[in-house]
Amino acid sequence: MSNPQEPVNTEELKKLVRTVVDFPKPGILFYDITTLLKDKTGFAQMIDALAAHYIERKVDVVLGIEARGFIFGPALAYRLNAGFVPVRKPKKLPAPVARVTYDLEYGSDTLEMHLDAIVPGQNVVIVDDLLATGGTMEATVKLVKEMGGKIAGIAFAVELDFLKGRDRFKEYDVFSLLHYSE
Repeated sequence: MSNPQEPVNTEELKKLVRTVVDFPKPGILFYDITTLLKDKTGFAQMIDALAAHYIERKVDVVLGIEARGFIFGPALAYRLNAGFVPVRKPKKLPAPVARVTYDLEYGSDTLEMHLDAIVPGQNVVIVDDLLATGGTMEATVKLVKEMGGKIAGIAFAVELDFLKGRDRFKEYDVFSLLHYSE
């Protein structure tokens, strides 16, 4: 485990992220975090840096958005001594759910969370791997608010600054560890 008191060298972590040209389609530069995740020191430093940002706050639950939020969410929840709640695609959760449908560039998508996942008034940190345009996170924020949760923070491993997704969340504490300007 890395020392959470030491500042993280984000430039060193960026060296662990693989860039893939023309994936998933021509013209896209894909930032592949799987190479960072497999590095035990890099992964530990990432989780510790995310936790350090929220450690002084009262966080009751960490929500992880399917699918890559499931990688960071449980580890972050553990470090914050909080519970973990998965936010899933439709028909994956067995008990009654709250649901939100949101627009995508071409169509729509839906996210679900168990109705008993958040107690009204609980402090919630939502985590995902990447902030691009912010549509999926915006839908998750809406879901949390409808269930009575308080957004204590919104966390990302990677942020694509040039897409300005952060602008959707001006009223919240948004923390991204690795930033890419293009």
